[in-house]
Amino acid sequence: MLKPLVEALMRAVGKPKAKVMVCSDPVLGGISQALRWERVEEIIQRYRGMVDLFLECVDRDGEAGRRQRLDQLEEKSKGALAGTDRHFLAECAWQEVEVWVLAGHDLPSDWSWSEVRREPNAKEEYFEPFAKAQGVWDAPAGGRGILAREAAARFDRVLKLCPEDLGVLDQRVRDWLEEGNA
Repeated sequence: MLKPLVEALMRAVGKPKAKVMVCSDPVLGGISQALRWERVEEIIQRYRGMVDLFLECVDRDGEAGRRQRLDQLEEKSKGALAGTDRHFLAECAWQEVEVWVLAGHDLPSDWSWSEVRREPNAKEEYFEPFAKAQGVWDAPAGGRGILAREAAARFDRVLKLCPEDLGVLDQRVRDWLEEGNA
């Protein structure tokens, strides 16, 4: 689900030919592993010769301290990437990555965007009913790939509706590029 959105992000920041890879080796077994420095370090060490920018995007899931935990991972990554021009950025979706996908679609008129953004369980409360209504729920991953590709085609809209998380990540990537990276 994230790959089409990150590809759209890279096009938006002026890197249309960026090769975006989703880490599948090792597979992270959920948020607990994604937030463990040992697992992140393992990925950085394995791929640092091939990757210019590591991005970790996770759900906030109503956890007020999630951003702080990601800041800690970013700080630790500086040591692991010292002496290289590689960089690690982490962002948490407010509340869930599925909300970024919803932002790229015209939602039912009786839905309030502010309520979608506030809902800690937006995946269950909004994304799943939307995917079912769009007829993609039975596709692999509940239609996430299909809906994400469609949302990526309207990336400007996604950025506009998700400034506190995806918009912040967009700016952080732009800042990194302005420093002369990649």
